Amino acid sequence: MQIAERLGKIPPYLFMELRKKINKAKAEGVDVISLAIGDPVEPTPDSIIEELCRQAHVPENHRYPTDEEKGMLAYRQEVARWYRERYGVTLDPEKEILGLIGSKEGCHHFVLACINPGDIVLMTDPGYPAYRSSILMAGGEPWNVPILPENDYLPVFEDIPSNILKRARGMFLNYPNNPTGACATRPFLDRLVAFARETGIAVCYDNPYGEMVFEGQERLSFLMADGAKEVGVELNSLSKPFNMTGWRIGMASGNQEILAAMSKVKENTDSGIFNPIQYAGIHALRHEGASIDRMRAIYARRRALVLETLKKIGINFEPPKGTFYLWVPVPAGMTSLEFTNRLFEKTAVVVASGTAYGQYGEGFIRISLTVPDDRLAEAMARIGKEFA
Repeated sequence: MQIAERLGKIPPYLFMELRKKINKAKAEGVDVISLAIGDPVEPTPDSIIEELCRQAHVPENHRYPTDEEKGMLAYRQEVARWYRERYGVTLDPEKEILGLIGSKEGCHHFVLACINPGDIVLMTDPGYPAYRSSILMAGGEPWNVPILPENDYLPVFEDIPSNILKRARGMFLNYPNNPTGACATRPFLDRLVAFARETGIAVCYDNPYGEMVFEGQERLSFLMADGAKEVGVELNSLSKPFNMTGWRIGMASGNQEILAAMSKVKENTDSGIFNPIQYAGIHALRHEGASIDRMRAIYARRRALVLETLKKIGINFEPPKGTFYLWVPVPAGMTSLEFTNRLFEKTAVVVASGTAYGQYGEGFIRISLTVPDDRLAEAMARIGKEFA
């Protein structure tokens, strides 16, 4: 039996490998604490669950989803209201918003909609590994754009070789950034639009952590920049702000031509989002803004605990102010993998090696704050004791 060659180009998915490692240790009786995966442990707010249950009892909602692959108009209208009130961005629900089964799906459909085999797609290094997989599955060629601490983890467009730009047709960007936690600025977004106009590159701006920012950091959408809708789309999700990772509901917004192409991919791939989940999404966007503030306060408290522990063991740094991750420099004289392995072997604490996100992730690890307070406190106690 023949298996498609494209699958051989795709590296093992980081988090699947981590789960295997964790499960093996647990099976051996080890009390493992994982700080490696960004999956909120706090439950989805009760009112959202109640809306899902109420709508699930409506027989009409058991049929194919309303408006199928586009997402029901009521959901898209609520997304438009959310963007207008949160970001000051005006969107046409009919043409400039597309419902998604989570933003990860949007990454894949963006590439299938915009990229031909052999086209280059730019992505950051370090960066979210799933972008590379989507590019490769569509027959595109990923090209890494370094993002470095000295540039506040923002790409320097002028450093991209001209021969690469001639073949580049798309670019993935993600701010607040996974894994670094770095945030974009308004001037950067303006430069991004200018760069995309000059090169003809379609931008896919992945923004699922847009609400996960700390004190002093402005919430930003790519679509706030003048001309953004002319050059790209923004992906967003209800997963992080409302603790709905398993619900799989998000949206793509922006350029009408790109969204129409993504919609064509979707109509030949899936049948849309289950209606009760869309109604629950409407309720979340309309009524649960306070839960976002509550979660930000929880993550800020956990963040302070981790930073305090790291400072005590000699790792002192000023972290960026976005996401529920910390991008932590490893102790002098150790590689990312060496530090990751030592933590696991000596403390049974799992973190993600920076090199899992690209070659420029060397020298860092990523710590997730999406664990219960008591488990995080235990993990910090173990680390503090090991490196005291």
